[in-house]
Amino acid sequence: MNATRGRRRRHLSPKKGGGFVELLIVLVVACALVFGLVRPFVVQSFWIPSESMVPTLEVGDRVFVNKFVYRFSEPERGDIIVFKSPENGEEDLIKRVIGLPGDHVALYDGDVYVNFERLAEPYIRGPHVQDEVSGSSLDAMTVPEGMVVVLGDNRANSRDSRFFGPAPIESIEGEAFAIFWPPSHIGLL
Repeated sequence: MNATRGRRRRHLSPKKGGGFVELLIVLVVACALVFGLVRPFVVQSFWIPSESMVPTLEVGDRVFVNKFVYRFSEPERGDIIVFKSPENGEEDLIKRVIGLPGDHVALYDGDVYVNFERLAEPYIRGPHVQDEVSGSSLDAMTVPEGMVVVLGDNRANSRDSRFFGPAPIESIEGEAFAIFWPPSHIGLL
């Protein structure tokens, strides 16, 4: 009986080198899934290079962007989006959606008006933001179909729809939903 058990153990033991090949195959498949499906279509990380979204996002923050969400829904007012710059089509920008298609939008003396009502903006530092920079106003407009008006939370230091006009919805890469770096800033947006 002991001889039979010994044969079974030898028969059931893995072949030398077989575990390494299997592990290598699993790693290759996992990398293909992550870089072939997850990153381009589901979630991607982005680094914040400027102060345009302060105080919501600081320079150096890293955020996760849901690239899947706008395949099934339209952007909503207040969403923080990553999109290709309408000025050059190469640079990724991150801003907040203020105006949706069909909205009447204007910015006067630091106050945003959407459909003739002042927009409450608790994400902007202070009770009232008075910009003293060129472009601190946005002429009244009706947002065209297929476009959104985007503004940075730090209006005094943001190149946004005040400069390049509405952004095409098709240029949106996704919605930022969480800060994952640095550890002191980790949280949902």
